[in-house]
Amino acid sequence: MTILYAGLFSVALGVTAIAVVSAVRDSARAIDENGAGAATAVYQTVFVSLGLICILGLTGVVIGAWFLSRSLARPISDLDEAVHRLQQGEHIEVPVTSNDEIGRLAASFNVMIRDLRDREARLTHMALHDMESGLPNRLALERMAAQQSDAWVILFGLDRFEVVRNAIGYDSMARLVTALGQRISALAEGAPVARVGAGALGVVITAETGSDALIIARRLCEAAHAPVKVNGAPVDIAVTAGVAGRAASSDTASPVDRAAIAIEQARRTRRSAALFNPSEYGDPGGNLSLISELMAALRNGEFSLAYQPKYDFRAEGITGVEALARWTHPRRGVVPPDLFVGMAEETGHIRPLTEWVIRRAIVDQRALAAAGHDILMSVNISGRLLTDETFAEEVLAAITESGARLCFEITETAVMDNSERALAMIGRFKDAGVCVSLDDYGSGLSSLAYLKRIPADELKIDKAFVMGMDKSSRDALLVKSTIDLAHGLGLRITAEGVESPTTLALLRGMGCDMAQGFLIGRPKPLHALIERLNGPAGLSTTAAA
Repeated sequence: MTILYAGLFSVALGVTAIAVVSAVRDSARAIDENGAGAATAVYQTVFVSLGLICILGLTGVVIGAWFLSRSLARPISDLDEAVHRLQQGEHIEVPVTSNDEIGRLAASFNVMIRDLRDREARLTHMALHDMESGLPNRLALERMAAQQSDAWVILFGLDRFEVVRNAIGYDSMARLVTALGQRISALAEGAPVARVGAGALGVVITAETGSDALIIARRLCEAAHAPVKVNGAPVDIAVTAGVAGRAASSDTASPVDRAAIAIEQARRTRRSAALFNPSEYGDPGGNLSLISELMAALRNGEFSLAYQPKYDFRAEGITGVEALARWTHPRRGVVPPDLFVGMAEETGHIRPLTEWVIRRAIVDQRALAAAGHDILMSVNISGRLLTDETFAEEVLAAITESGARLCFEITETAVMDNSERALAMIGRFKDAGVCVSLDDYGSGLSSLAYLKRIPADELKIDKAFVMGMDKSSRDALLVKSTIDLAHGLGLRITAEGVESPTTLALLRGMGCDMAQGFLIGRPKPLHALIERLNGPAGLSTTAAA
């Protein structure tokens, strides 16, 4: 700037001086014309000197302008480039070369860049860490698993998580999870441990095979079972581990998801750790599409009923059947009942499915009656329907109008879920003349208190006890005690899972009322049931059927 100002001053001075000298020279030339030419020689030298000064001044102006352009244009260009790179996600600072307005703008820009960098770092930390425990989260675990080809994810699920959390409180549970994560990290040679869910921790290890990873998971589980101190008090914990690696196909779930599924697979089989089993997991995507087709299948006639006979010891013949839904898919063939019934319950399709079964059973019972067979039809009722008033009104109206003889089989655990409303619903069934049977008795948390309150007509002993009667005296004793208990309460008793003549003989000797199982007969369509009923009713025929 100084060079520019000096140059401008020199130019102004030179121009002024040249103007003055020119005026003087003009005056001198006029004098010279009158005979005084020698006087102009002195001014000629001055004129040349002032011209040089003017040229130097112009040069200073050019040089000063060049420096001025560099001092202004370069910082602005740097700021412009930094803004464009900021738009692309790059955080670069610009050099501060002066203390003027441009320099202060550059300094302010650099402060903004630092604030943005710090803010993004905090956001990134929040995105990759659990806020409650401070441990890495699921996203961080998935990124760690994606960084190496031989990586295996081990998830540790805290058993009885909700029970422990309710006992010690949420804050203490967070400290327990943090301490457990630090313990697992130390056992895993310092590998970071992430909190994947409320009661699940995960770690990434390297192993050549799934078997090697499973061995590591079992070792970590055993070491992690020691009590954890929270606020100075030891808390006993137990964990179950699930192991999964990268999938061969990109369509399957992530390793973290598969490891979580493996935890459930381990818990179902009462193992401390399990490797993800794809065959046991099945095809959830296909199952989802299958459920979407269930309603259309009901309309298109893809469903049918199969009837499993129930043998009456006193009548020495078949006096009842259990109606079982069967689905024959046009592309997939026979769909297992355990698959579509369970999914129908979870998706809300169990009501239309049950209503269809009841209507079909009423029609088939008429066909049996026309063939000369007065048969009691048993239909399974989901616990989810025991609180559905509209369902009860519709099915009871259909039963009353048709005069059908039906028995609703209900599990005791379904009654326990919402006991008051369920008991009221069972009372409505009884008032409408519908028989009520307690199904799978003994398989769950059987309660004598509920057994006393439920207005049932029949008690069905779970097949898990019946099938072991001929090999286990304890099972036989439990069955005999249940038969005596049911009779004492005025209930009819049916034993499920009868598959051998020995079991049938034992049940007869114990005073059982009815038997059901493969020895009595497998589920069969209506026409086959009629053929069976038209034949001899003796035990030899029954056993051979």
